[in-house]
Amino acid sequence: MDFAALMNKELSKTKEKSTNDEKKYLKRSEIEAERRAAYLAEQKALEAERARKAEAKRKREEEIAAENAQREEKRRRLAEESRRRQQEKEWEEEQARRRRLGLPELVKGEDNGGSKDGGPAADDMPDDELIRKLRELGQPARLFGESHAGRLKRYKKLTTVVTQGPIPTTLQLVDETDMKVDGTVPKDKEGRQWLFRQLASYFTMVLTAYEKAMEEEKRDTSASKMAYSAMVQTRENMKPLFRKFESGDLDDSLLQPIVEIVKALQERRYVDANDGYLRLSIGKAAWPIGVTMVGIHERSAREKLHDGEKGHVMGDEATRKYLQSIKRCLTFAQVRWPPQDLRQLMG
Repeated sequence: MDFAALMNKELSKTKEKSTNDEKKYLKRSEIEAERRAAYLAEQKALEAERARKAEAKRKREEEIAAENAQREEKRRRLAEESRRRQQEKEWEEEQARRRRLGLPELVKGEDNGGSKDGGPAADDMPDDELIRKLRELGQPARLFGESHAGRLKRYKKLTTVVTQGPIPTTLQLVDETDMKVDGTVPKDKEGRQWLFRQLASYFTMVLTAYEKAMEEEKRDTSASKMAYSAMVQTRENMKPLFRKFESGDLDDSLLQPIVEIVKALQERRYVDANDGYLRLSIGKAAWPIGVTMVGIHERSAREKLHDGEKGHVMGDEATRKYLQSIKRCLTFAQVRWPPQDLRQLMG
């Protein structure tokens, strides 16, 4: 093979190789066009993602707004139902108060103090006079959203308080000579009402002396402040008991022991009064002491430990508080009116 043939062969290889690698080098304009196309595609994808998120957010806000509207509607219905029940309760309390004071009962459905036939009620008054009397009592003339019937009811509640002792009550208190109870609970309505007046009068006398003693002995010491706070707490906790005296719905299971305690207090038999309080507060209910469950097996008599606690008087918070207040009145009474027999002095 001659030199010319070898040169032609090598030149043909070089030409073929250059033909295969003709895209090895790109122009700057081609690179810029590819980069721009990729950037536009990326921006389009991002725009589509933002639109999708905005649509999802809008739907979510619409769902939340719908849920809030349903919640507000439900709250409004519950508020209306609560207001209706409150009005019914106030109506029943007003009727009970009028029966207790011997006033004629109102007719259901009357508005603005009017009677059923459209005429004015017997105890109604003009709005100007009602506002003037409320201002004389130091009360606001009008409350927000209050009608004439509401103002009249508020004025009646303010003017039906008969006594202004430590615990204001609508019961007519009796004299000290008529406070002594005989230890029995009458069955008739008049007798029970008289008994409630006696009990309210006695506890008012004790609380008045208790408050006066704490006012006189009030100091800046911690012990004096604690004693004064105990007196205030006793007075506040006795209010539910006075409300039961007013309504006359105190159960005989509580009324009879309270009468026995008060009778013992009036006779200055403080040990007997304390025994009555212990029988009332503790009673015969089973009080578990120590371990009540051993192992994994249920004992046959274990359920009896808690059967008595369900219906116990101390299970109710308000009852427990005014019974403890009676115990504090007992403790104060033996200091204020000491017994003649020292054996009746409670330790």
